[in-house]
Amino acid sequence: MGVVEKIKEIEEEMARTQKNKATEYHLGLLKAKLARYRAQLLEPASKSGPAGVGFDVQKSGDARVALIGFPSVGKSTLLSTLTHTASEVASYEFTQNINCNPGVIEYQGARIQLLDLPGIVEGASQGRGRGRQVVSTAKTADLIVVMLDATKSDEQRRLLEIELDAVGIRLNKQKPDVVFKRRTTGGITFNTTVKLTQTDEKTIRTILASYKLHNCDVMIREDITTDDFIDVLIGTRKYIPCLYVYNKIDAISLEQMDKLARSRNTVVISCEMNLNLDYLVERMWAELNLVKVYTKKRGAHPDLTDPICLRKGATLEDVCNGVHRSLATNFRYGLVWGKSSKFSPHAQKVSLAHQVQDEDVVSIFTK
Repeated sequence: MGVVEKIKEIEEEMARTQKNKATEYHLGLLKAKLARYRAQLLEPASKSGPAGVGFDVQKSGDARVALIGFPSVGKSTLLSTLTHTASEVASYEFTQNINCNPGVIEYQGARIQLLDLPGIVEGASQGRGRGRQVVSTAKTADLIVVMLDATKSDEQRRLLEIELDAVGIRLNKQKPDVVFKRRTTGGITFNTTVKLTQTDEKTIRTILASYKLHNCDVMIREDITTDDFIDVLIGTRKYIPCLYVYNKIDAISLEQMDKLARSRNTVVISCEMNLNLDYLVERMWAELNLVKVYTKKRGAHPDLTDPICLRKGATLEDVCNGVHRSLATNFRYGLVWGKSSKFSPHAQKVSLAHQVQDEDVVSIFTK
């Protein structure tokens, strides 16, 4: 029996099993097996087979955004409109791009790479329709934009979420606050700082045993589910922010559009009529959570036309690497003006480990 058949068999057994206190340990074991088989499907242990053909798109710019959706939802049209990148894909039904097309959005001094990934088909998590290449590229993104057709049912959104969840992409979720450490001896040490209402110690010990983990430390700091704990054990899950973008709003009623627009993490647009595209770019910028840092030469005014864009939580060392790699090696000290300065509006002398904030001005002094 192949891995795909084993996955299908476990999913059918889980669907048949009633959820209650008596079956939660059995369901926990099934979920652990399912996660293990899915990992095998995406990352086969054998390296002897022929190499697959992936999307060799070099990561560039300050952030990467991946467009994901079923065929013919307007991804290629959106890419062409926002980045002025030529696309050979038509806007009518049953046409799709089979390659990964990159483009660049320039916004507030930042360069955001936009990737138009091939349309996902049902079963992509099991390799159908170049599904593995699509999801492996999506895992490298800083933001996922799920493109949906406003004229169709919510089933399209549910199916896409299932496919992405099956390959370890967690949309709009935070990494569980769980500390897990393997040991060579000493058995299992289990501690919690909160009351667990969605799982219990027995279920977690059962899952650890199914993974043949008999010596480890487990510290749980939030009320997690069984699935969350399995994600921690596997350790390859990606937690990525997501925007749900409904295209073709010009073909639905105002009531339907208003209902969609009020949904959480949702933007409504029309690529055909260029409706609400500026707001979409604004939302992308907000979700990426980038900070802009300006550099200042000694005795000169700061250059406010060419910021360095970094991820939130970046340090002065990241700023140095953004200018030139040799700066961090020869670093003496830095001066920072702005929100992160203790003496704002005056400068503060800082080290490489200093965490910068949005719109800080930085001067770097070398040896």
